[in-house]
Amino acid sequence: MLPTLVLVGRPNVGKSTLFNRLTRSRDALVADLPGLTRDRHYGRGRVGERPFLVVDTGGLEPVAKEGIMHEMAKQTRQAIDEADLVMFIVDGRAGLTPQDRIISTQLRKTGRPIMLLVNKAEGMQSARITAEFHELGIGTPIPISSAHGDNVAEMIEIALDELPAIEPEIEEKSNKPKLAIVGRPNVGKSTLVNAILGEERVIAFDQPGTTRDSIYIDFERGGREYTIIDTAGVRRRGKVDEAVEKFSVVKTLQAIEDANVIVLVVDARDQITEQDAHLADFVLQTGRALVLAVNKWDGLDEYKRDTAKRDIERKLHFLSFAKHHFISALNGTGVDALLKSVNQAYAAAMVKLPTPQLTRVLMAALEKQQPPRGGVFRPKMRYAHQGGSNPPLIVIHGSALDKVPDGYKRYLEKCFCEAFKLEGTPLRIDFKSGANPFADKVPKKLTDSEERAILRVKARGKRKIG
Repeated sequence: MLPTLVLVGRPNVGKSTLFNRLTRSRDALVADLPGLTRDRHYGRGRVGERPFLVVDTGGLEPVAKEGIMHEMAKQTRQAIDEADLVMFIVDGRAGLTPQDRIISTQLRKTGRPIMLLVNKAEGMQSARITAEFHELGIGTPIPISSAHGDNVAEMIEIALDELPAIEPEIEEKSNKPKLAIVGRPNVGKSTLVNAILGEERVIAFDQPGTTRDSIYIDFERGGREYTIIDTAGVRRRGKVDEAVEKFSVVKTLQAIEDANVIVLVVDARDQITEQDAHLADFVLQTGRALVLAVNKWDGLDEYKRDTAKRDIERKLHFLSFAKHHFISALNGTGVDALLKSVNQAYAAAMVKLPTPQLTRVLMAALEKQQPPRGGVFRPKMRYAHQGGSNPPLIVIHGSALDKVPDGYKRYLEKCFCEAFKLEGTPLRIDFKSGANPFADKVPKKLTDSEERAILRVKARGKRKIG
């Protein structure tokens, strides 16, 4: 089991910057704004042959009794309970604060090993910047710079030396589905994540914009492993005012690109908005498998339910390939059926299609309906093979295929989906027209005798005419 290092400290001391450096990634949002990170964020680092897990936490406000800061503190305390080593980060330029004293007292009560890191120490004398932090009584302060990397490698080696040695893990390629939960703010995405996981793993708060980052969580359900991604709510561009929220939208779109299956969450008690349709269209453009979750279905009367269904059919008609589930994330209603559709959509997105079967389906479609004539010639399709997965890509070879209209292309997509029972994923078709084999042929040079024979034939023709 990998050692777990948890980064703890008050807001804006550089925890997320250090997280990105240790994991050699940009997974955690970084900006000069306090309170940016809110949920636990896991990553994997390595020093030489020694791997470890590192956990980024939200800024710890020890005196917060309610609201979002209180929820962030709960998440941080849960992360500390999982820690093999707590890295308590303080701001060397701001100096020792009353909050730092309160946090250090709380950390000592946990009984966890603690390493005190004095961040933002670049360009300053080590003894001078760490002097006042000795009074916290939790070990020798180590000066670092998470932004510039000063002393970070040495610090992590010291941290791992203090932990029990472990056998290096053998890296195995994972084939578990990545499931991204996306939607507008306050539609219940984090509540759905907690319902799937069976625990309050991410903050679910009745306030739009609670989740600001994309949180990757590994879990197992029904004997199968998954990675679920809780994303920030995406609003219309004109309403995205905060710089932090602009970063969060980018993270959400990146999570869609990274996922295998998308669960698009909409609010049954609200109309399908233009932003819902734009987000669904973006998912469709990426080619990701998709399941539609209509949340907050409980408590609606029959009239409102019928109205919601008609609204979905009218505004999201282009998602006809996706299964619709009417759920209550708060009560856990419909979650099992939702995960079943996720499994089916993942299987369809990653399916392997044999070339002979693809070609037989293509020939059957052509026999039923030929493509319309494009100019002088009718497009000819000879065979098909698979060109990729997630989404499934079918490559069709033939001649004059650049003349195939979009309507006939959609007809072929429907034929392939019905033949192979592909549900929950879009399908892509790519046409490859064969080149003219005589286009680049250089005319053969005639011999002298062949040229004389041609001249004699032309001369006889002229005499006959005369």
